[in-house]
Amino acid sequence: MAVEKILEWSGSSKRDLMAFPDEVRRAMGYALGVAQMGAKHPAAKPWKGEGAGVLEVVESHDGNAYRAVYTVRFAKAVYVLHCFQKKSPSGIRTARGDVELVHQRLRSAQQHYEEHHGQEN
Repeated sequence: MAVEKILEWSGSSKRDLMAFPDEVRRAMGYALGVAQMGAKHPAAKPWKGEGAGVLEVVESHDGNAYRAVYTVRFAKAVYVLHCFQKKSPSGIRTARGDVELVHQRLRSAQQHYEEHHGQEN
């Protein structure tokens, strides 16, 4: 039986997720719950640029794309790194600010995990 991991929120990620439309919030919440139980939701896919263990869930609603980026790299916790509505001016590419924010929050999550849960991943 899987042990449920703690769900940790980085920065404004929880507030941002709560501002999403209900259907999007429910779908992403379910995907995060699956991650907490140590499994991978079918809609989760690798987030490019941060290596293994960083995933994103993308949901569409009313012509808008919403994303939740999280990491499952740690043994005791899932960190939600960033939740945002994709508004890229360059088409399919994710805005640089969003990519950099995920990178910064991943580093912060590593530090937080080591301080609160020990060194082991």
